[in-house]
Amino acid sequence: MCDELTIKDNEEYMRAKRLTRRDFNRHSAGAVVAMMLPAVANALDVVEQEVLVKTPDGEADCYFVHPSKGAHAAVIVWPDIVGIRPAFRMMGKRLAESGYAVLVVNPYYRTGKGAVVPEGSKFGDPGVREQLMKHAQTLSPETCVTDGKAFVKYLDEQAAVDTARKIGTTGYCMTGSYTMRLAAAIPERIGAGGSFHGGGLVTANTDSPHLLIPGMDAGFLIAIAENDDEKDPNAKVLLRDAFDEAGVAAEIEVYKGTLHGWCPPDSAVYNEAQAERAWSRLLDLFARELA
Repeated sequence: MCDELTIKDNEEYMRAKRLTRRDFNRHSAGAVVAMMLPAVANALDVVEQEVLVKTPDGEADCYFVHPSKGAHAAVIVWPDIVGIRPAFRMMGKRLAESGYAVLVVNPYYRTGKGAVVPEGSKFGDPGVREQLMKHAQTLSPETCVTDGKAFVKYLDEQAAVDTARKIGTTGYCMTGSYTMRLAAAIPERIGAGGSFHGGGLVTANTDSPHLLIPGMDAGFLIAIAENDDEKDPNAKVLLRDAFDEAGVAAEIEVYKGTLHGWCPPDSAVYNEAQAERAWSRLLDLFARELA
């Protein structure tokens, strides 16, 4: 989860790379739209749309992208704490080119449409953390589930979605836990979940995500940042025990050499090699569980 220690680790990483925050932000703002992720082998042609999804609390603005032909398994992508932005649209499009109908959601739709901070902004930038926290604090385990059910309903109504197949979901940073909560809330529809440097997967609360595992019917990929594991090394053990006791398949791994936030390509600590390995494991998970 993003906190003061995350910011400190990221600053130390940039110093080691001899990259100032101003240098990184200037590069990000000019390059993120043109940034290219590695190409998808045998990529499918896709259709892209900006859509509004009705929820109990209003209308969520989302990015819906899917192969131009046929019906496919659906995937819900929850962005990290910085919210919906070009990097996550690119990640969603890449999934669609791999054969999925993908909904990249704006979790902050109640308080803002589209990107809620300027392009290139990072959690540790002056004033950005405070701005993001105002949005993040409007969310809860309950809104995760009510929103998630609305996103599932929307997807199940689309011609591009094969409703005979279960839905996958991915979450990053604070939304890593959302994948687990939604899988437990709708086990009949959620068939796979991927949490990348997810925060709050194991807590002392009675509704901790790891306690919800017995109610799931989904395979999982839990990709943990090395510095997150250093702060809470027992979390992976409790997760492993909980998945095993419930008989729920899960791949749980600490990705060596990574810092919290290493997966999105616009992150200050993006680790391409490890992000690509996590991406390949996600595709394997979806191919297996959403077939």
